[in-house]
Amino acid sequence: MADLPQSWVTRLGRAFTARPQRLNLALQGGGAHGAFTWGVLDALLAQTHMGFEGISGTSAGAINAVLLAEGWRKGGRDGAREALNRFWSALGDNPAMRLLAQGSGDSMGISSTGKFLMQWAGMFSPTQLNPLDLNPLRSLLNQHVDFEALRANCPFKLFIAATHANTGKVRLFRETELTSDMLLASACLPKIHRAVLIDGEPYWDGGYSANPAVYPLFYDCDSRDILLVLLSPLEHDTTPRSAEQISERALELAFSANFMREMRMFADAIRFASASLMRMGRLERRLRALRFHMVDTSSQASLARSDTKVLAHGPFLQRLRAQGRACGNAWVEEHGHAVGRSPTLELHHHFA
Repeated sequence: MADLPQSWVTRLGRAFTARPQRLNLALQGGGAHGAFTWGVLDALLAQTHMGFEGISGTSAGAINAVLLAEGWRKGGRDGAREALNRFWSALGDNPAMRLLAQGSGDSMGISSTGKFLMQWAGMFSPTQLNPLDLNPLRSLLNQHVDFEALRANCPFKLFIAATHANTGKVRLFRETELTSDMLLASACLPKIHRAVLIDGEPYWDGGYSANPAVYPLFYDCDSRDILLVLLSPLEHDTTPRSAEQISERALELAFSANFMREMRMFADAIRFASASLMRMGRLERRLRALRFHMVDTSSQASLARSDTKVLAHGPFLQRLRAQGRACGNAWVEEHGHAVGRSPTLELHHHFA
């Protein structure tokens, strides 16, 4: 480089420093709480020095991943912000939810009428409750995403998790095959919707097997930075006592178990690779180069209540979005400089 003209050296240096640092995103599911992730993504998209390579998502996380990719396909990062805003605003514009919601701020929740209707609906199977298998989310997704165009020209690697209902195995749908049914499969709660058939096989919510799947971001992406955006708390302050609380906690643990086990595996594998004094192979080198990050949601009271995961009510979604954006901005301010340089999440502290 010493033999190059100074003007060329300057241009090369500017090009290198201006190159966006690419993140891989792992987006957890959580129903209406996915609006919080919308806010986090909005904050990240506002950072022009940050880019994305792979996005792994489950349920609401999968929907956010696809909306981000679709918006970016059509209009770059501003298009992605607009696509997320349009979808979540349309989802929240539901007159029925106005009747089911009560309270305001962090106390906003499901009304007693709403809870009664949910308990009543839980006494029936989806086939009994919805014999025509109607799902308004299907039409909403098809309205906001051109799946054919996205399959042909997706700007990111997408990994959309669903669970095979008969084997419990995770299936990751890729951007080149993606359909609205695959997104619906990732968000299919079997007590509410019938299993979604894809290639003749039944699928349920991806949260049962991966919430979200992290391993494809390690094996199939070049970027070594992985940002976790979680909607379920890693630790609770209290132990459930009532039958309802126990049922809610058991479901939450079931949806987190595979993710927690996978993160424990990464923590142990990285420590094992780092302790080796012998010549490292490809796997050890990739493990040692991994840099995990996480948006801290531990103080978010809005995410601690399981019942509000079904509260697709405009004011509640907008509140979650604002909280997510604030947390996203806080992460960028405190840890954004570490992307491409060093991890900011101590895996053994949180997952071992």
